[in-house]
Amino acid sequence: MANPAQRLTEWFKSRPRDVPGRDESDPYRVWVAEVMAQQTRIRAMAPRYTSFVKQFPGVEALASAHLDDVLKAWEGLGYYGRARNLHRAAREVVRCYGGRLPANTAGLRSLPGIGSYTAGAVASIAFGLPEPAVDGNVRRVLSRAFDLERPTPGELDRRARELIRMAHGDAATVNQALMDLGASVCGPRVPRCAECPLADACLSRARGTTHVRPPRRPRRVLPHHDIGAAIVWSGRRMLVARRPEEGMLGGLWEFPGGKVEAGETAREAAQREVREETGIEIEVCATAGHVRHAYSHFRITLHLFHARRVGGGPVRRGRGALRWVAPGDLQALAFPAANHDIVRRLATGEEHAPAGCR
Repeated sequence: MANPAQRLTEWFKSRPRDVPGRDESDPYRVWVAEVMAQQTRIRAMAPRYTSFVKQFPGVEALASAHLDDVLKAWEGLGYYGRARNLHRAAREVVRCYGGRLPANTAGLRSLPGIGSYTAGAVASIAFGLPEPAVDGNVRRVLSRAFDLERPTPGELDRRARELIRMAHGDAATVNQALMDLGASVCGPRVPRCAECPLADACLSRARGTTHVRPPRRPRRVLPHHDIGAAIVWSGRRMLVARRPEEGMLGGLWEFPGGKVEAGETAREAAQREVREETGIEIEVCATAGHVRHAYSHFRITLHLFHARRVGGGPVRRGRGALRWVAPGDLQALAFPAANHDIVRRLATGEEHAPAGCR
């Protein structure tokens, strides 16, 4: 048979896939597309990519933007650390590289948020360098093709480079073909081997080990937390708090609140958290509903209450900023996904302050 790299590239070129950034020549756009595609389905990220690069058409535009605007443009894609790192890296590119992404993996990896995969993808696709880009899909394909029981990053890198050499250094095509193969054919549970261009050379298929390559991590039971939070009204405005930039959901806005502690109700937790975080004393007027939401490492039930300010504050104790906003101002701010429905209802007037909270 033809060498595996030739089979792979022929397969890839015969079935072009509409992936954002694929045919771009601008390294900035390749970079944005690769970061967005991590941990996000292509169908979900495609329209966001288009609007993001329209709003921030180049490194300079992204670097000069306010973080709030970047996070709002990213809203709904999740894993907001990616957006914060893009923003920080853009500023570093402007400051240290004259506004041009470095055209080598060492320079790329020096930037915030760029690891070996992203550096390899940008280096190969944007700059034509013979560098591998091993993400989860590529790891699965290589593990099966070479029947690797417990592949190390170094082993996967070496195997990917073998295929790139066979393709005469065309790393961009090999990398994208491996990504597509893992995403569309060599799936985690039921690989469609009859459709795979590497089937004849696949060692795990020949040895009957496809179902255990690569080994699956045991599924963890996600812990659950109850969260009490308050929509604090003062006249026709409400209180929102900006989370610290470092940490989970950093830089996003939220209604102040926190975890329900042992021995207290969600209502009591909301009152305590608002007082501790902002210095404001509140009186809960009504329930605003509850939302269940799952993050990567835990699940929450968010219990929301309408409340009115009865004294104190505001004092923000080392956690970002506080802002009193009108309902119509909410949709200009980036909120965590668990807040999206209540934000929409407040902004449209479907939800409003109960009479006792005005």
